[in-house]
Amino acid sequence: MAKKSKTQRAKASANRQAKKAQASALEAQGISAEEAAKKTEAEKQQSKKAAQKKAEKPKKKRFKFLREVKAELKRVTWPTRAEVLRWTGVVVAALVFFGVFVAVLDNLIVTPLIVALSGLGVGI
Repeated sequence: MAKKSKTQRAKASANRQAKKAQASALEAQGISAEEAAKKTEAEKQQSKKAAQKKAEKPKKKRFKFLREVKAELKRVTWPTRAEVLRWTGVVVAALVFFGVFVAVLDNLIVTPLIVALSGLGVGI
């Protein structure tokens, strides 16, 4: 068994002292140990019921997330139709420009360079 740390020993000691103090307080009130045990059992059952209720809450959290997403989407500033069309045109133009640029590089620079090198007998 592993050696307990100072903190663990201090907590255990404090728990023992609390139990002794509780037992002496119960004796002073005239409550027997059996009645105190019944009370603690009832408290344990109540805590188990509370734990079961907590276990049921994640289902509600899923729907809560979806409600929050819906609320967030309502707060979004959506672009107008004109803005969407303008930026779509910019993207298409950029694609066409870079497509033509790569084709020119390939056909006018790279291909003749490869043909010239293969004519020299250099293997690529």
